[in-house]
Amino acid sequence: MLESIIAGDGARLIWSQSDGVGFLEVANEDVYDEAYFERYRALSQTPMAAALNDFRARLTMKHAALGVDHILDVGIGDGAFLRRLEQLQAPPSIRVSGCDVNPAGIAYLIERGQLWSLEDGADLVTFWDSLEHIRDPRAALEGARVCAIVSIPIFGSVEHVLASRHYRPDEHYWYFTRQGFLDFADRQGFYCVDVLATETALGRDGIETFVLKRRV
Repeated sequence: MLESIIAGDGARLIWSQSDGVGFLEVANEDVYDEAYFERYRALSQTPMAAALNDFRARLTMKHAALGVDHILDVGIGDGAFLRRLEQLQAPPSIRVSGCDVNPAGIAYLIERGQLWSLEDGADLVTFWDSLEHIRDPRAALEGARVCAIVSIPIFGSVEHVLASRHYRPDEHYWYFTRQGFLDFADRQGFYCVDVLATETALGRDGIETFVLKRRV
C-alpha cells in the first residue's frame, strides 16, 4: 500500500511500507556548487572523516583485490576517498576514477585526470552517500560490472524518515528500509555479501554499508 505524505516543508513523500521504499521528487538540484564542494573539503579535515575514508578505502581495496582493474566513485564529495585509495596503492595497481554532477567536482577530476562516465561503468563502483541522490538508481547500478559498494541511510518507517536528519527534500530522492534496499539490489541483479554498520559506529546516524556482487 502506498502512502502519500505531505511534510511540513510541503514536499510529497511517496512511501510503501510493504516494499520498504520511499520516493520524493527533488525540486531543485542547484545545491551542488562550489560552496557544496568546499563544505566537503572542510569536513574532510575532521578526525571522523579521516576514519570514514580509511574504512571506505580499505573495504573497497579488500573487494578490489578479487580481480578488479577499475574503481569508480560516484559523487566524490571533495575527493578525499579517492585520495585515500591512492595512498593505499603504492605503486598504483588499480585505476581509480570518479564522476559527479557538481561542476566543482568535475573540474577537480579533470585536473587530476580521473573523470569517468558512469554510463561507461567500471568493475567496482562505490556510492558513498550518493545513490539516494540519484533519481534513477537502477541505471546507476548498471555501471557496476562486478561489484557495487553502497553506503546509505536506513529507516524503519515513514515516521523515522520524516524525523531523521537524513530527510533532505532538496537532495535525497530515495529512502529505504534495510530489507527494502536488499530487495531493490536483488531486482537489479545483485546479491549482498556483507552489511556493515561501521559508519554508524564511527559516529554517523543510521548509515549502513552494503557490499553487492553482480550475479553471473
